Amino acid sequence: MAEAIAFDLAVELITKLSSFTLSQIGLWWNVKDDLDDLKSTVSTIKAVLLDAEERSVTSHHVKDWLEKLKDVLYDADDLLDDFSTEAFRKDLLGGNKLTKEVRLFFSSSNQFAYSLKMGRQIKAIKARLTLIGSEAKMFNLVERDRPMETSFMTKKRHQTHSFKDNIIGRDDDKAALLKLMLEFESEENVYIIPIVGLGGLGKTALAQFVYNDEMVKNHFELMMFVCVSDVFDVKIIVENIIKSATGEAPNQKLEMDQLQSQLRGKIGGKKYFLVLDDIWNEEWEEWVSLKELLVGGAKGSRIIVTTRSLRVAKITSKCQPYVLKGLSDDDAWSLFKEIAFEQRSINPTFVKIGKQILERCGGVPLVIRTIAGALSFKETEKEWSSFKDNELARISQNEGKILATLKLSYDHLPSHLKHCFAYCRLYPKDHKIHVQTLVQFWIAQGFVKQLNPSQSLEEIGFVYFKDLNERGFFQEVGERYSWEGLTCKMHDLMHDLAESVAGTESSIVDSNEIASKVGEKCRHISIDPSLIVLFKGKKLRTMLHFPNYERNQNMNDEIWDFIISNYRCLRVLELNGLDFKMIPRSICKLKHLRYLDLSGNFNIKILPKSICKIQNLQALKLNLCWELEELPKKIEKLVNLTHLGCEDCSGLTHMPRGIGKLTSLETLSKFVVDKDGSRDGADLSELSGLNNLTGRLEITNLGFVKNAKEKFKAANLKEKQHLRLLVLVWNDYGDDDDDSGNDDDDDDKSLEDLRPHPNLKELFIGGWRSDAKFPSWLSLLTNLIVIRIWGPSNFKQIPSFAQLPCLQKLSIVDLTLLEYMDDNSPKGSQGEPESFFPSLKSLCLENCPNMKSWWRKSSIDDDNEDDTTVIGTSTMAFPCLSSLEIVNCPLTSMPLYPSLDDDLRLVKTSSRPLKQTMKMNITSTTPSSSTSSLPLSKLKSFHVHKIEGLDTHMLDEYLKHFTGLKKLTIGDCKEVDLGGMQWEALKNLSHLGIINIPQLVSLPLWLQHLVQLKRLEIWNCSGLRSLFPVFQHLTFLEDLLVSKCKELELSAAGLQIFQDQTRLRSLALENISKCRHLPEWIQHLTNLQILSLVDWPNLTSLPDEMRCLTNLQQLNIHEVPQLEERCQKDIGADWYKIAHIPSVTHWPAVGYI
Repeated sequence: MAEAIAFDLAVELITKLSSFTLSQIGLWWNVKDDLDDLKSTVSTIKAVLLDAEERSVTSHHVKDWLEKLKDVLYDADDLLDDFSTEAFRKDLLGGNKLTKEVRLFFSSSNQFAYSLKMGRQIKAIKARLTLIGSEAKMFNLVERDRPMETSFMTKKRHQTHSFKDNIIGRDDDKAALLKLMLEFESEENVYIIPIVGLGGLGKTALAQFVYNDEMVKNHFELMMFVCVSDVFDVKIIVENIIKSATGEAPNQKLEMDQLQSQLRGKIGGKKYFLVLDDIWNEEWEEWVSLKELLVGGAKGSRIIVTTRSLRVAKITSKCQPYVLKGLSDDDAWSLFKEIAFEQRSINPTFVKIGKQILERCGGVPLVIRTIAGALSFKETEKEWSSFKDNELARISQNEGKILATLKLSYDHLPSHLKHCFAYCRLYPKDHKIHVQTLVQFWIAQGFVKQLNPSQSLEEIGFVYFKDLNERGFFQEVGERYSWEGLTCKMHDLMHDLAESVAGTESSIVDSNEIASKVGEKCRHISIDPSLIVLFKGKKLRTMLHFPNYERNQNMNDEIWDFIISNYRCLRVLELNGLDFKMIPRSICKLKHLRYLDLSGNFNIKILPKSICKIQNLQALKLNLCWELEELPKKIEKLVNLTHLGCEDCSGLTHMPRGIGKLTSLETLSKFVVDKDGSRDGADLSELSGLNNLTGRLEITNLGFVKNAKEKFKAANLKEKQHLRLLVLVWNDYGDDDDDSGNDDDDDDKSLEDLRPHPNLKELFIGGWRSDAKFPSWLSLLTNLIVIRIWGPSNFKQIPSFAQLPCLQKLSIVDLTLLEYMDDNSPKGSQGEPESFFPSLKSLCLENCPNMKSWWRKSSIDDDNEDDTTVIGTSTMAFPCLSSLEIVNCPLTSMPLYPSLDDDLRLVKTSSRPLKQTMKMNITSTTPSSSTSSLPLSKLKSFHVHKIEGLDTHMLDEYLKHFTGLKKLTIGDCKEVDLGGMQWEALKNLSHLGIINIPQLVSLPLWLQHLVQLKRLEIWNCSGLRSLFPVFQHLTFLEDLLVSKCKELELSAAGLQIFQDQTRLRSLALENISKCRHLPEWIQHLTNLQILSLVDWPNLTSLPDEMRCLTNLQQLNIHEVPQLEERCQKDIGADWYKIAHIPSVTHWPAVGYI
């Protein structure tokens, strides 16, 4: 990459040296002649750089020359940046008049000394450049001139193709693998299928293709997908498998034996499917150490291994590997044509050249996509022919041709995109890249050029990313969550290419060996923080760190001192989540810094004032600094600041005055109003001019604003057109009971005066205690996707949101005075069916105890509980609602929800809307179905608790319709007799919870029909006396929790009943007060891995049968006083009975397994 960087650096230096600002600096310090000479020298060298760039591809001597040149140009750039920064600090850039401080600085010996120092440094740089320039003569480089913009930089695309969805030509491969997955009968319980092929052939894409197949999903009980990559660390792999299985990463402090226990608990006895993607390890012993942990699955389990190595395939499996080949000619052409001809008509001449080019792509999808992406930006037949006859022809068929072919696309990038792509080498393989952060890194390094003043640097940076993505340099591009933003990944081969072109300039430092090897010329690193003091490079411009380090490392002041003393040229410094307690004053010495991330340092309470001297700073990120109390008072000095992240900084008491002067701000995630004015904080008027804000803005302590009408309007929210999320909070969190100082003028505080721009996507309003009226502007926010309103508040009604066309999520919580949702009657609010909540997918109504009806004027006789007449069913049903939660809201009339297909949670509410919904038919007018079907038949989760009017017959009838149900919880339903129900229809149920059903005496017989039941929880059933005889029929059960069942007897008449109870892996028995000892039958639960005993006041000892539980990995004991002493390691009376258990803990709290 040296050639590209050298040219860009030369252009940047000439631009700086030609600027009026630097000319003035030269005059003041008497070095203008030196600067002019430097400009002349750089210009002379720059003239031949374009020729050198092409020659460096075939000449190592030219490439080495460019490397030396680049190093000098970097030093020159640092020097000029130093000059500009120093002058900026002294207000020299403010105009011709000098302040007293500046005059003092420049009128004394300081000027002379600094002038001499500058002159010496400039002359030294010029001498080095002159020497390097003279060396260029031996290469006979010729002067060339072309604009930085090439034709494919200015061409605009109307649509971006999504490579990740293009699975062309792999249907036969998928079918062959599905046979091995679903039909082949193996002698081994866990059968391993290796997929082998060159990089870029699509092994991962094929594995994902199989993984996402519906037949596969229905065939296996548990599915996991883990990227292994080139570091084969069994502990990390096990952690990632557990994370994929559970959705949560295990505690990083767990030892390997504890992780093994967790893993066995998750996969033991289950028919699972695991993909281990991209394995490189060729050491048989290391593979065996992992395989031994995976063999506990049920018969029919499958593992797919993807690898480039046949040796790896042979080590991992005895079966014949599935060798993936290149695409057929027809499939390869289909893929090439889809990308290369996306924006043009298919011309026969282009087709002929394209097919000739395609012959050199070897049927490798990644190569085809990348080459086709590059050609799609070339307009003429001449450009296509030149690419085929020149660049492509240089690559021999047997010389690492895939990476070399991919490099052609890199070679055809404009130089600024080469910088940006090579910088991605700092991310580990398979790392999820947050695109906005990446763009901010590029900006901080000066890679992003503002050629169009109407666009912000970040907007231009996103265009750069889009250009790279369209050429195939990124994959898996998308926005999974709005708060996460756009993310992407890089293919392994693309990462290899980035590493190759970045050369020695960038490195990932994750070992002592690498830390000692990386040379002085390294400019960018991502590093394990513990290795910082071992890294000796002095010219760093980037220091990042990524996961796989332990928090709580001793990141003390010495680390800061080392960074500040050694890395004075840093532009980007990321030290988030390292538990620093303070930031030193000397941080101001990092005067080149553009990007500083200190997020997640929970214990930082204050930032040094000196941080405001880093006037180049563009991004300051302090998110999740919980203890941070205030921002620096002179923050307005950071005139280049565009991003100030302080999300979840719950300790902030106010914002500093002057923050409104930072008119370039694009991110200000939180604005805290000063409660009593004692801290001389900024008021809302300082938001007035900050109209470039994007993303999230949270304004807290609005209840303390004085002269609210004036200040609310002064915030000028209506002009902030780029905001996505606006959060308006009356008092900051934890202050709900503190009304002091904000009662006098509450009536003056109206949401009407906080009108946002109609582009807003998400609106949160919290704890609003002033006027009980909602603002008129809310109906104008037609782009809203999410609305969340929570109390305490004075709202008695809220406006109808039914006609908001884009609204997908609506959450109303703790509005204790709310009486209704819609001021109309049902008939009056119907309108057209397609306009009634046309996009709403999720609705939550929680703790609104006065809301008895959705409508103010209901046409239903609410006093007649037997009246279940369905009115307005064609229009008064939510058309696409997927999830509904109603908690402590006595709603007797509301719009119906027959199409609900995800989650229904009803707690302390009326059963009437449910009755009405169940009487509906879903017709073709509802989007979820084209034919009539039973309401709620696709529901996956149903939770009912304290529901008025719900009896046994009703619940029994409804559950017969819920054929897709997987999770059911029934609690506190006094009129429901579980024993009198027939639930054979719930064949897919995997999780059942029974809570506070006192009339339950024994487990209902219908439970034995639930052949897929994996987890059973029974809470507070005071009448339950026995688990038998039904329990022995629950042969699929894996987790059982029984809590607070005071009459329960655990003894059983026949021990043989447990011979088939082979799947039970986890058993939790809590507050079983009647039992004085564990039952003898526990010895037959031979596959039990986790046993939890909580609150057994009468349990005096453990039985000898505990020694029969040879697979038990974890024993949790809590509130069993007599066992705590008896189970002490090595010395307790019962220790010999449990010594074989790897983990014995005194569990800290009662809860779920």
